[in-house]
Amino acid sequence: MTNKNGIIGLTIVIALISVYYLSFTFVSRSFKSKATAYATDSKGEVNVSKKQHYIDSLWREDVYLGHTLQEVTERELNLGLDLQGGMHVVLEVAPADILKGMAGGNSRSAAFQTALKKAGEDKSASNSGFINRFASAYKEAAPNSSLAALFATSANRGKISSSSSDADVIKMLNTEVNGSIDRAFQITQARIDKFGVTNPNIQRLPGQNRILVELPGVDNPERVRRLLSGAAKLEFAEVYLTNELGAGLEGLGKYLTQQAEIEKATKKPGTAATVAKTDTSKKSTTGGLAEQLAQKADADSTQSDSSKVAAQTAALTSLFVPMPQGLGVYLKDTARAGEILRRPEVRSMFPADLVFMWDRKGTEAGGNQLILPLYFIKKQNGEAAMEGDVIVDATHDYDDRGRPEVTMRMNGEGARKWRSLTARSVGRPVAIIIDNLVYTAPTVQGEIPNGNSSITGSFTVEETKDMSNVLKAGKLPAPTHIVEEAVVGSTLGSEAISDGLWSSAIGLLIVLVFMVAYYNKAGWIADIALLINLFFLLGVMASLGAVLTLSGIAGIVLSIGMAVDANVLIYESIKVEIESGKPFAQAIRDGFKNSLSAIIDSNVTTLLTGIILYTFGTGLVLGFATTLVLGLLTSLFSAIFITRLLLENQIKNGKVFNFYTGLTKNWFKDNHFDFVSQRRRFYLISGVIIAIGIGSFIFKGFGLGIDFKGGRSYVIRFAENVDADQLRTNMDQTLGSATEVKTFGGQDQVKVTTAYLIDETTPDADQKAQAKVLEAAGKIPNNKATVVSSNKVGPTMAKDTLWSAVYAVLLALAANFIYILIRFKRVAFSYGAVMSLAHDVVIILAIFSLFNGWLPWSLDIDQAFIGAILTMIGYSMNDTVVIYDRIRDYLADDKSRGQSLSVVINNALNSTLSRTAVTGISVILVLIVLMIFGGAVIRGFTFCMLLGVIVGTYSSLFVAAPIVVDLLQREKKKEPALAVVDPAAPVAGKKVKA
Repeated sequence: MTNKNGIIGLTIVIALISVYYLSFTFVSRSFKSKATAYATDSKGEVNVSKKQHYIDSLWREDVYLGHTLQEVTERELNLGLDLQGGMHVVLEVAPADILKGMAGGNSRSAAFQTALKKAGEDKSASNSGFINRFASAYKEAAPNSSLAALFATSANRGKISSSSSDADVIKMLNTEVNGSIDRAFQITQARIDKFGVTNPNIQRLPGQNRILVELPGVDNPERVRRLLSGAAKLEFAEVYLTNELGAGLEGLGKYLTQQAEIEKATKKPGTAATVAKTDTSKKSTTGGLAEQLAQKADADSTQSDSSKVAAQTAALTSLFVPMPQGLGVYLKDTARAGEILRRPEVRSMFPADLVFMWDRKGTEAGGNQLILPLYFIKKQNGEAAMEGDVIVDATHDYDDRGRPEVTMRMNGEGARKWRSLTARSVGRPVAIIIDNLVYTAPTVQGEIPNGNSSITGSFTVEETKDMSNVLKAGKLPAPTHIVEEAVVGSTLGSEAISDGLWSSAIGLLIVLVFMVAYYNKAGWIADIALLINLFFLLGVMASLGAVLTLSGIAGIVLSIGMAVDANVLIYESIKVEIESGKPFAQAIRDGFKNSLSAIIDSNVTTLLTGIILYTFGTGLVLGFATTLVLGLLTSLFSAIFITRLLLENQIKNGKVFNFYTGLTKNWFKDNHFDFVSQRRRFYLISGVIIAIGIGSFIFKGFGLGIDFKGGRSYVIRFAENVDADQLRTNMDQTLGSATEVKTFGGQDQVKVTTAYLIDETTPDADQKAQAKVLEAAGKIPNNKATVVSSNKVGPTMAKDTLWSAVYAVLLALAANFIYILIRFKRVAFSYGAVMSLAHDVVIILAIFSLFNGWLPWSLDIDQAFIGAILTMIGYSMNDTVVIYDRIRDYLADDKSRGQSLSVVINNALNSTLSRTAVTGISVILVLIVLMIFGGAVIRGFTFCMLLGVIVGTYSSLFVAAPIVVDLLQREKKKEPALAVVDPAAPVAGKKVKA
């Protein structure tokens, strides 16, 4: 083995990296367990606030290898929403609202309204093409008008003019739509930061007007809906300075001192004081805020009146930190400070028009502390001096010194208000507020008469870009609508973890036992390589920040099953070399060398499919694709290098062993099955199944999941078993439309699918729909119903998802066709592979159509089904490529000269039976375990993959290879110089290399 030391070094590096990144997961879990223990009372009940206080007290503290608890938590192997509960939301920015804002008063014209309505009615196309659809519709409604006549308003001055072409206007509108999505992303991010979710995932979906938001652990979906929906509120307001609030701040200091004295007097002796260490630079005790104040109050009781003033100031500054704009609060104390400031007795100490507001981001302080600035905002009757609807435009630029700045332009009304506001605020800050968070508060240098302003300071270019986006957010009313939503309860999440762990453990154990039972001591070596592969896979996932989902666990288990394939290819090749009489060490080397081509080809085709899954998939499919792709890469490394190192270590120690047991020694040996002459019989069998399937497609159709048809689905758990038919009747009567009700994972749990209120975009529509569903469920007497998860997909989102799925399948077929053509250089192999894959897809569709409603799990065609189909394509290609690789070797072998094509290909197919059987059995065993223990959520997904493995193995032997025979025969008939093939020729038995 060349570069042996390099491989060993690389293995050690990967192992150390895996240990390092996985350690963060164990440390994070340890602190969460300590927080739970700290907050658990004698009755075993957990005080959530107390638990959060423990975590907050350590959030910015060094807890592991110089990393704060926040950094440790961010680096742990995160669990997906299906494993810990939470909420998944896809937001869509409404382009129709953007166009209305851009057109201004012209939006009231009949042609504009007609075009807008027509563009919105086209549900077959994505919102990403809304502008082009609108432009075409407007041309039909007003053939003699130009788009410039609509949009060349004062608000768009400098971007287009009345003489601009339609193409220029469309370009400008697309730019504004994309800009509005960027602004919506900024606003959504700020709102989520305010919400305080640990490790949220916020992404702008590429090429779409959509934003993906994942919020782990969220247990209040209605609050999230209110938070994320609707347009942002942009305001400009005056700011009180601290020297104008002396009396109020003095009163606050006295109040804090009094509260500390009261708390100290009522505090029971022996109460645990220590939660965690705090910043020693603050000279505080290790207790919480109340204890710190109590100790200060205790010292104050022995001081003079003048000393008490100093003590009151100390009490104030123990919670609030003096800052240039006013005060700040350490991040871990913001909840406590906010609660105090909301108390009526505290509010009465300050002017009636004063409003407390936090800055949108914190400021770094010493000792890994983060301070959140607090502003004293002036609002008359709750109204700011100005709102953001007066902004015409905002851009990021550079001042005359080359420093990044933001320039903004206002309309006439805004210019008048801005002049008045800046005139009375010279030398004072003016706060720019969005969603009640202060984005920035620049100091006014002088009165600004014309509404054109520049904001300068120590900004980075990125900050000025963000600020200009925020300022422009007030210009265009572009509310976001929830077009897809999934809510998973924490109970269902914990059950999913249990199901996932059980299925993983049992599946892995079965594979390990099977390898030892089949390959004897060599099986133990393969098992060690598989376990190292699993360790590396988890380590790589942790280092890349990947999220582990329930479908991801399925991907891990399946990748382990498929990783067996590489070891099987190697071992079968070694067995052939040993049987040919070669010494053990030489057989090992030649076995690896001869199997490498098949291993690479088979894994590349599966990898291509996995990448397509990752590119087009979301949710369950994306989680599966992530672990499948990473698992393929780590399994390749483990099989090719780790297994080789382990085997060579055995050789070095002078050990020789068999690659079989007494039971398996003669399995699949000297096979003489005539695949080729039987091909027309198998063509007929496949044709009959496909014909029945097509009939089922026409007369019965498919059960489409809400991914593809839109709608709402709810998983409802009852206290006792429930009659699904009775529940369906109740749902139909209550909701006023046909409802689908299916048992889901047990007789006490059902999945309800409905289109009720699916077109409603108001924030309370989801709450109303769920209330109606629970109302219908409540009609089942003496059987309490609870919604444990819910899902919503809007009509537009469903169409886009459907087309994405179609593109993904077609792209997978095309990619595999091209790869096979490149590697095998004969179009017959490419046609055979793709026709075999199409055959597999149609048969799986036929089974899902025929048996829909008959089996006790979902056979809906949804994203999970497409993911399973693509995975099946990958597996089938894996199997087909190995067979093709053997056929190519046999066709090129001198020993095959003079033999008919039928004989050569039959020999090749027979020589691969051992590998096909061992790999197929391993994967089937794993999938059966997933079916039994994996849980209801992925049962239909797993069933599809199980069918795919069976059908894919069948088609590789009885469809893909025979098609190659037929196509190559046609080529030979066109070349008279070549030998004529006799398809009925007897099969020649021979021992062949693996």
